[in-house]
Amino acid sequence: MNNKIIQDVNVLLPHLILPSASVWVTDGKIERIETQGAMRIDEGYERIDGYGMWLIPGMIDIHIHGANGYDMMDGTEASIQEVSRTCAATGCTSFLVTSVSSTMDDLLNMIRSVKSVIGHEQGAKITGIHLEGPYLNPKRKGMQNEKYLRHPDLDEMKHIFQEAGSLIKMVTIAPELPGGLELISYLKDQGVVIAVAHSDATYEEAKEAFGAGASHVTHCFNGMRPIHHRDPGLIVAAFEEQHVSLQAIVDQVHLHPAILRLMHRIKGPEGMVLITDALQAMGLGDGDYLFGGHNVTVTEGVARLADGTLASSTVTMNEALRLSVENGISFTDAVQMASTSPARILGLSNKGKIEIGCDADFVLLNERYEVKWTMIGGQQI
Repeated sequence: MNNKIIQDVNVLLPHLILPSASVWVTDGKIERIETQGAMRIDEGYERIDGYGMWLIPGMIDIHIHGANGYDMMDGTEASIQEVSRTCAATGCTSFLVTSVSSTMDDLLNMIRSVKSVIGHEQGAKITGIHLEGPYLNPKRKGMQNEKYLRHPDLDEMKHIFQEAGSLIKMVTIAPELPGGLELISYLKDQGVVIAVAHSDATYEEAKEAFGAGASHVTHCFNGMRPIHHRDPGLIVAAFEEQHVSLQAIVDQVHLHPAILRLMHRIKGPEGMVLITDALQAMGLGDGDYLFGGHNVTVTEGVARLADGTLASSTVTMNEALRLSVENGISFTDAVQMASTSPARILGLSNKGKIEIGCDADFVLLNERYEVKWTMIGGQQI
């Protein structure tokens, strides 16, 4: 049934919680929202009882590599579908398929797999592709495989766009590398969100990149020059630029809670985005994995290379939401960081908020932030 009434839910509207409300969904869109209980019988509407739980806009993960044993860089449709299903199960209704630095053949195979799956997703919808690399600085490589890192190559990027076209929504680069500013200019013309990370950029180099069109920082504080009182680096440059937004991995490992609160105090929820940056261990837990050409060991939920370097995370979006609140971020702000802000950054005007006319992408959460169900385009997953 296409038409639904979700009743007895605490609806998270932009900046407002509407208690004991009902939401009408027609043909995958939000038709109306009322505080009065839907007591009358609406013919042709399926009733869904929310049992007084939270109804929030579907979360959007703009940085995820894998889940439940599947790595999307393996070039198979099965991996992308498994991530789509796992995302939906953890409250994510849309996501960017995110690459790691690799051979050109592996990257193009991943892109072709995305093109085959998009429009036929079995869970969360693919919003596009986030290229994390390969134009990254070896000095701040983190878990990125150094043998695949290289300087920005405009001809190579044009070749990638020939295969992927408008699917490329975000590109993470180190702008201080030779050719970095030229690549930013090209990507800006393509309408892509240009992000900075795995970078040793100085404050001045970062300022130049943000002035040229970069507007985002990938997994802020991780994989970049740290703040020093005589060498502020790209993080302070990003803090000063109002148009620059920040990604946060909230898993109690990548960011100290005080740093999360500092980011929130400076940027506000509109300038921050919760991400998972998850590898295939998300949903499986501890064990040994192959990721980005590296052997990765997950112990007590923390993924590391043999030398101790952090290698992505295993956190889910609903866990990141819970941890944000537990670390001092208000629930309404945390939801904005998980849903509204990523939608705005990606230009998804009909997603990330519960408003009349928007897509019926919802998550029903209990008081423990557990996902009871996910709805995408009016269909329960």
